[in-house]
Amino acid sequence: MLRRTRTTKKLARRIDLQYFARPHAFRRWRFWLSMAIPFLALGWLLTQVLQGGQTIYSSGPLASAHAVFTRQCGLCHVTRAGAFFRDVRDEACQSCHDGPIHHSNQRFTPTCSSCHTEHKGATRLAATSNASCTQCHAKLLTKDGPPHFAVAVSSFDSNHPEFSGLAQGKTDEGKIRLNHYLHLQPLLIGPGNNRVQLTCDDCHRTSSSDSLPYAAMFHPVAGSSEPSPRGEGANMVPIRFADHCGGCHLLHFDKHFGDEQVPHDKPQVIHTFLLKRFAEYAAAHPGVVHEVETPNRQMPQDARIPRVARSAAEWVQFRTADAEWLLWTKTCRQCHLINPTNGAPPPEVAPSNISRRWLKHAEFDHRPHRMMSCTACHSRALESHDTSDILLPGIETCRQCHREDGPSKEVAEGRCRECHQYHDWSQAKRTKGRFNIPELRGAAD
Repeated sequence: MLRRTRTTKKLARRIDLQYFARPHAFRRWRFWLSMAIPFLALGWLLTQVLQGGQTIYSSGPLASAHAVFTRQCGLCHVTRAGAFFRDVRDEACQSCHDGPIHHSNQRFTPTCSSCHTEHKGATRLAATSNASCTQCHAKLLTKDGPPHFAVAVSSFDSNHPEFSGLAQGKTDEGKIRLNHYLHLQPLLIGPGNNRVQLTCDDCHRTSSSDSLPYAAMFHPVAGSSEPSPRGEGANMVPIRFADHCGGCHLLHFDKHFGDEQVPHDKPQVIHTFLLKRFAEYAAAHPGVVHEVETPNRQMPQDARIPRVARSAAEWVQFRTADAEWLLWTKTCRQCHLINPTNGAPPPEVAPSNISRRWLKHAEFDHRPHRMMSCTACHSRALESHDTSDILLPGIETCRQCHREDGPSKEVAEGRCRECHQYHDWSQAKRTKGRFNIPELRGAAD
């Protein structure tokens, strides 16, 4: 039996070397498709040009804030000789929102488009990268003199200074005597002599429309809240006596008026109020003028002798003096620093000087943190006895949740723009709209 030997050379002879010259259905279709696709693409481009469409120039969808003028590339991109340029000039951005610079002494001003990158989809243009900030703040230089801020900040995770409000030796400069520890004790005497247990939320609210359980019932004084840069609910509403304290801290002034209270206002306003109320009472009750006024034994320091008024005017003078003595030496002094004025009434009450914003160069929004208890961050409040205590959480508290690689690494985002803004919006210039709807929208839908 003969064995057939198969070599590579013999196998190669079996291949038809002219296969490409023979007609085949698949090769015909491939040829016509390769010819048709370029012609179709060219036809589409010509159609767009003839119709005035600008989609062919777009490198991607616009951010949601600019989506309305997706068809009008010329609103941002300057055209020259009928062609669009890639870069957007700052003048195009500032025609709608003129964002002022960071600081007047900065040495470098980046272009708008270098920080706010478009055509990346429905993203927030304000969500700038850290590199936009650290290109200057990693080695901060100014035009005139040394910087007033940290000169080397390159990372929130490891190279960011402690918050300025917690600087070494710094204390709260408020003049109101407030003891957080005492206010958080159980069984305090509340409205109607009922025992209550205060919580942080009873006084500290983020909305001015919320009802407060211990608001004053008498003589509220109108006031206004400082708006937050991030809108209603971002910052805590400023503490006001009428809204937060008046339900527990009563301003009674004389036994003849029962539960009536003086207004929580300036001493001169209170003095005028007392004169008016005592004069009205004396006119309605003439017999009270000749009653013997004994010293108030609840106040051992009141060593004055009993007095009998000789006229209604003198009775009003005596009662006003006693009421003011009670207010200035006990009631008001519980919370306020009273500065005497050489014995001449009324005294001077030191301004409360309550700080409404501790992070002067940053922003904080309480709304995304509402799932946490107040003491999770403000842990020192439970043990604070002195007004001078600063109860801000430190940067290490924030770092427990916030990282620069968030939120992809199961942590909250920690980029610079979370707390800082580049533009000083207090110096923003007014801009006037210059487009109508057809100019803004372009071709009709």
